[in-house]
Amino acid sequence: MSDDPAVLVVNAGSSSLKYQLVRPGSATSLATGLVERIGQESGRVRHTGPDGTHTVDEAVPDHGVAFSLLQRMFTEHGPDLAEVAPVAVGHRVVHGGARFSTSTVIDEEVVANLQRLIPLAPLHNPGNILGIEQASAAFPDLPQVAVFDTAFHQTMPPAAYTYAVPRAWREEHRVRRYGFHGTSHAYVSRRTAELLGRPYEEVNTIVLHLGNGASACAVRGGRSVDTSMGLTPLEGLVMGTRPGDLDPGLAGHLTRVAGLDSDGFDSALSQESGLRGLCGSSDWREVTERRAAGDEEAALAFDVVVHRLLRYLGGFAVVLGRLDAVAFTAGIGENSAVLREAVLERAGLLGIELDREANAAARGETRISTPGSRVAAFVVPTDEELEIARQTLEVLAAR
Repeated sequence: MSDDPAVLVVNAGSSSLKYQLVRPGSATSLATGLVERIGQESGRVRHTGPDGTHTVDEAVPDHGVAFSLLQRMFTEHGPDLAEVAPVAVGHRVVHGGARFSTSTVIDEEVVANLQRLIPLAPLHNPGNILGIEQASAAFPDLPQVAVFDTAFHQTMPPAAYTYAVPRAWREEHRVRRYGFHGTSHAYVSRRTAELLGRPYEEVNTIVLHLGNGASACAVRGGRSVDTSMGLTPLEGLVMGTRPGDLDPGLAGHLTRVAGLDSDGFDSALSQESGLRGLCGSSDWREVTERRAAGDEEAALAFDVVVHRLLRYLGGFAVVLGRLDAVAFTAGIGENSAVLREAVLERAGLLGIELDREANAAARGETRISTPGSRVAAFVVPTDEELEIARQTLEVLAAR
């Protein structure tokens, strides 16, 4: 193995395939790509390599063809996979349940366990499994490694992950808090400790991963001790089309008064709630523009988002016992200065003093708290592909 080996990182969904060729040692991306509209009449692949970005429109009937296109794009537009010689394929897998607390080399038993976990992630795990199967066929000589969104949160104590529901639900149906975005929370919390110039094991951080999907995580010394998402990615913060925390009695109430069945309820919570339910748009940029123009629905949506963030920020600070830093990441967290300001201006009780100029000008990694602030605040762009590649190498080294 070279001093800086490459890993092909794959994120396969039901109708898409994202990939990136990464050298984790130097944090270098050699190429990225996206195959879209798999299984539809017209597909598309977009590949960015050494000679720029190339887009091809053609049918992609299944994931096998998607991987053939991936290999073709590397052959035609580089870098040459035979020359780079990746040492493994690292797969993003959304749900590892309670069984997978760390990344793992994939074998038949692992795939069988992922099949059994499909009821916990019916929208995501099937696509992840297809990606694993087709990558194994496309690259039969490379080890395949699963990196789980849920694994980082397996360090939560029972008090944090246990729901107060009947024992049969917990034991027979695996009902508990699992949490998601773990790869992002792991990367950002580690990078935040580096920016503070302190050992990861000594830093307590709250990471706010804010995108169309959003979650908060309390990280004590490199270990997740609580997170906002639960059994599914619906719980916690307000998101683009997902509501976050709700009264569990809502399902029964709507069944009685509106005749809503379980499928209709699930669909409404996944697709028609959150920002879309509050103001008709799931696009945060549109929400903030409408708010600035005086739109009352958009202003309410903004305020609800901020209020929910403050509840988690304050609660997780108490859970940690000592707070050293807050990190904003993902599309909204990295780009919405107005949201960061609205949250941190009301977080003075926690010892955070916002530097408004730094916050307004933040591009990339930026400290947005004043030098004298007792608790630091940062913008830290996430890099889940780099984290997956790093964890893949760690698994291989351990083996």
